[in-house]
Amino acid sequence: MANVARLLGTGGRAAAKGAGSGGRTLTEQLLRAAPRIPVRDLAALRAQHPDAADPDQLADLLVTGAVRASAALGAGVGAAAMLPVPPAMPVEIAAETLAVAAVEVKLIAELHQVYGLPAPGSTTQRAGAYLGAWANRRGIDTGGLTRPAGVAALALGAEVRQRVRRRLTRSSLRRLPSMTPLLVGAGFGATANRRDTRRLAGQVRADLRSRPPADRSYWVAAAPLVTGEVVPPDRSESGRPVRGRRTLGRHPRQHVGPWDVGS
Repeated sequence: MANVARLLGTGGRAAAKGAGSGGRTLTEQLLRAAPRIPVRDLAALRAQHPDAADPDQLADLLVTGAVRASAALGAGVGAAAMLPVPPAMPVEIAAETLAVAAVEVKLIAELHQVYGLPAPGSTTQRAGAYLGAWANRRGIDTGGLTRPAGVAALALGAEVRQRVRRRLTRSSLRRLPSMTPLLVGAGFGATANRRDTRRLAGQVRADLRSRPPADRSYWVAAAPLVTGEVVPPDRSESGRPVRGRRTLGRHPRQHVGPWDVGS
């Protein structure tokens, strides 16, 4: 998450100077940065969190990390108001808004992986779909992605840009109290960001859990490997059994996802 927060870099601060122009520059900067946000697939997520027994447990871990990163960003801007010569606080707030948005877009993209509903298309098209989900505070509309034109519209459409722009503007206004000095602003910034990111995650998760995954066996297929186990004997093309061999690992005891019960 720390890497995502730094993703915008100096470009994010330059874009932040355009916050007064209605957020258009902020929106363009986020749209340019979104395809570069690193998103882990389900196999990588399960390998990094092997103790997660089902999608909900894995999602809980991801939300906790994102909430922690978002709160740290809010506290950092609030603490900046304590400096003897405070920086240009509107610029700091705009830069924080972009960084928090990047953290939340990454979270939404990985929640789609966790619940078996990843966006199709190219990297840019997927980024556009997840930005739309972030602006709408719900999962991507998979019904509109059955045709390539639907994916392209999500990535390039003016409607998505307008929704993202409105969302960034509202987020910037909510962060104004973090400019309060004497560490009050730091506390407010951390609390507000923590609450907003957790609420967003709850809304997106509720929407994703109400839908069946694209592939009902997706959770089992992405199970991590356990070191030192023996792969059960396979059969060759001729039908003869092939002797079991020792390998780096095999799939451990599988856990069913919430949609596999009774199937």
